[in-house]
Amino acid sequence: MTSATDLIRERLKTVPDFPLPGVLFRDLTPVFAHGPSFRAVVDAMIEPFGGTFDAVAGLEARGFLLAAAAAIDAGVGVLPIRKEGKLPGVILTERYALEYGEAAFEVSPDALPAGSRVLVLDDVLATGGTIGASVALIERAGWHVAGISVVMEISELGGRRNLAGRDVHALVTV
Repeated sequence: MTSATDLIRERLKTVPDFPLPGVLFRDLTPVFAHGPSFRAVVDAMIEPFGGTFDAVAGLEARGFLLAAAAAIDAGVGVLPIRKEGKLPGVILTERYALEYGEAAFEVSPDALPAGSRVLVLDDVLATGGTIGASVALIERAGWHVAGISVVMEISELGGRRNLAGRDVHALVTV
């Protein structure tokens, strides 16, 4: 049987000069679009954390795909970490830096019971800004981060350093 890592490497596309000249964009769309690959990726992302989480958080937008599938597989709930302005009612907001400015994530603090253990899923770990913001939101809401799992880590951008002390699992490192 082919491993999730092999399936990712077989289908991953690298697009030069997107979204800006000099950037190599790693496109996981072909991995997600291939059913057996998507299944293998989702299973491999949650396997190291089996039995340690009560919900799966997905970061908008591609993290939603992974988190929803993983939550169904694990028989737990899914927690959307949304971009600013997308949630009604009482929300918590966490700002983070981008290369070209600032953005924010939000979460509804009443979505899960206090003390819930949350596994954070996203497609790519780059600088760690978006995942770091989601971790801060989870903890501010009174939940615990069970771990962080990503499909791909871009090691030269140092995101893992910004998540020091966290259990971070990456299926592929480039």
